[in-house]
Order: sequence, then structure tokens, then C-alpha cells
Amino acid sequence: MNRRNFLSASAALAGGAMAGSALLPGAANAATATGRDKVRLGLIGTGMRGQVLLAELVRRDDVEVVALCDIEPIMLKHALGQVAKAGKPRPRTYGEDRDQKAYQRMLDAGGLDGVIIATPWEFHAPMAIAAMQAKIPVGCEVVAGITLQDHWDVLNTQLKTGTPYMLLENVCYRRDVMAALQMVRAGLFGELLHLQGGYQHDLRAVKFNSGNPAKPYGGGVEFGEKGWSEAHWRTQHSVERNGELYPSHGIGPCAMYTKINRGNRFTRINAFATKARGLHDYIVKQPGGAQHANAKVKFKLGDVVTTTLACENGETIILQHDTSLPRPYSLGFRVQGTDGLWMDLNNSIHIEGVSKPHQWDDFKAYQDKYEHPVWRKYAAQAEGAGHGGMDFFVIHAFVEALKANAPMPIDIYDAVTWSAITPLSEQSIAANFQTLDFPDFTGGQWKARKPIFALDGKY
Repeated sequence: MNRRNFLSASAALAGGAMAGSALLPGAANAATATGRDKVRLGLIGTGMRGQVLLAELVRRDDVEVVALCDIEPIMLKHALGQVAKAGKPRPRTYGEDRDQKAYQRMLDAGGLDGVIIATPWEFHAPMAIAAMQAKIPVGCEVVAGITLQDHWDVLNTQLKTGTPYMLLENVCYRRDVMAALQMVRAGLFGELLHLQGGYQHDLRAVKFNSGNPAKPYGGGVEFGEKGWSEAHWRTQHSVERNGELYPSHGIGPCAMYTKINRGNRFTRINAFATKARGLHDYIVKQPGGAQHANAKVKFKLGDVVTTTLACENGETIILQHDTSLPRPYSLGFRVQGTDGLWMDLNNSIHIEGVSKPHQWDDFKAYQDKYEHPVWRKYAAQAEGAGHGGMDFFVIHAFVEALKANAPMPIDIYDAVTWSAITPLSEQSIAANFQTLDFPDFTGGQWKARKPIFALDGKY
């Protein structure tokens, strides 16, 4: 896909990260010990997602937003308004001239302790590589790259430069997801066997709109050059690609539960896709849609894509990508072991010897009992933050890691491993659903690497 076809005005939906040492009690003291109690950050991409992350940045006293970059003046103006409303100094701005390389000028100007990338997917790899080459730590929205080579390039740049990189996958911070992690670590489910997750979210009104900047969601069937916000760039992926296009929301928590890259790894992958009907059906059902030119567009993305992963330690994981059909939102988590299982769809849990045979228990009591320490500590601060508080935690993790010069909670190996599911699933589907070997991005280090944190909150 041609990078020039994408504008950095929009940003990918919900991304995030998994709690690590940067979120644990004592992290703030570690930061103070280094003498670094404030960080200067730049933001590349001030679209819808960028503005959500910016809202978290400007409410922190330990962050100075010193630079903003976007090639869409409307979005840049909105972002400046956010900063001003928060009573913070006006940051330097780049991109008013619509120069596609404006981000490079921002990086070259220096004065940054870190940069957050919240642009369309196509830009993530080149922007992250440029930042790391400039020795500027990266917090990158999902995904890490488009092609498999993108992922190797991002990884190799990080290893060569030593510049910190964090994938901002926020679902790993979801309250129930983190409570379930505590349950896994406590052995409540016994030995893990099978997990499920995914991205099951009706995005039809995200992929199409009227092209009116004031109405970024729905109201028409435009996309591409005539669309606005995510409809301007995201929908084209559904035209040209067929695979698990957004894996990290589902795989992030599952990877944490199964200790992927830390004593376990993915070994095999395959993917299947249904026929593509949903987006065309949506277009023709809108007023005047049947006569619109977009009614003739052939979409390649299957309406439901199912990806299966096998793990070195014997677990299986199923992901489902379902964004083109009418449905309520669900990530479809399932964590199943020899002693029971949790499923988020019905918000229920069953533990052998505790639950009545063949009956579900409500998850709420278990969640309260196994509440993760970071939620116990920061729930009040996270209140009102985007995506049910998850966005507070993902920004908090990145900032605290920078301040403490600590390892990134979701590091480069996690980032490329989770994100590479996309090009690998595309390859599997294109090869008639072939099962493929999964690359070991750690080069064998997964055997000795330790879990991100244990029950005592330490590495």
C-alpha cells in the first residue's frame, strides 16, 4: 500500500500495553532516585486516537508535551486546543505544510525524552524506526508494522540502537483482564490449555462516513480520498487485505497468561476467512447507497477471520477478527485450564470444586478478590480515562518506564510477535489456509526470559 495514500490526521482505535515494573508500587521512587521526575514528549498523529492519548498526557504533572505533529491542520488545531484548555504551554508544531516528512523534522529538532506514535498503521514502522535511530524512545500505537519485513526492520533497529520501544496495547490493562491474570498466576484455573480472544467490533460506521470533519463516524458511505478520519485510510485495508488485521487486543492478554516470549512461544499459525459480504451490504442499505460508486467496490477482507496459534508448551489460542457485520462489541476472551475457565462474553467463571457442577458463577466476586494491585492503587486516577480507564494505565506505564529508565512493559519482542500475526495470517489465507511456522523473534531468548511480573509485583 502506498504510504502517500494515508494521512496522519487519523489514528488507530484503541491500543495499549501490559503492566510491568513501571506500574508497580515503588516505581515512582525509582524514578525519583534517577533524578528524572518529568519527561518531555512529542506526539505524532493528533487525530481521534491521538487526542485521546493527549488528554491523558496533559493531565499529568510529570509530562511536558513539547511537540505535536500532524499533516491535517484541523486535527492539529484541536490538539492545540486540548493543551491550552489544560493550561499547559503551547508545544512546537509540525505538519501544517502537509509535508509527509514533518515528523522527521520534529525528531531532528531534538529536546524529546520520548515520542508517541498515533498515526495510521502504514506509518508506524517507518516512524518508529526513525525515532529509534534518533535515540528517542517510542510508544507506538498498535500495530507495529504492515509486512513481515516491517516487523524484522523494527526489531533490528531496536536491537541495533538500544532505544526503548513499547507497543501501546491497552486491553492488557482492562480491569477484568488483569484480575484474570492474577487468577492465572495463582493457579486458579489449573494448568492452562486453551485461550480465546479477538477483535469483534462493528466498525461499519467507522469505515464509512460522509466526509464531513465534524461527523467522523457514519452518516454516509464515503471512504478513501472522500472519507474523513479512519474512513480516509482504514477502510482501504479491507479492500486490499484478508487476514487478522488487528490482533493485539486479543492476543496481548492471552500472551501474558501463557508467558509468550518468557518461557513459552508461538510455534505454528493458520488462518481461515469467510466470504466478504458485510461492507457491501452496509453500503447498499444506506440511502442512495445502491447507486453510489462504492457499491461496486470488491472488499477482500473476510467478514470473520479465525486464526489459530499453537504454543511450545502445548496451549492453543484462537483469535477472531469480526468488524464488518452487525454485532455488539466483544473481545471474546476465554481462559481455560484443567480446573475451570473464565469467559468474558457472559462475564462468568466456573471453578471445579467451588462452582456447582455444570453451572456458571458471576465473575464479579472473583474479580474483586483478585483485583490487580495496579487497579487497587490507581483506580481513582484512572476514572474518566478513555476505554474504561485503560488509556490512563497505558500512558502511565510508558511514562513511568521512561522516568525510571526501566524496561518497557510491552517490549520490542512482544510488539513484533503479537503484531506479526497479521502478515502471517494473510500469508496463510492466501496459501489456501496453510499452517505456517511462527518466527522466533527472540532468537531463542524466550527460554530464559522471565515473566513480566510475578505475584509479588517484581521481576
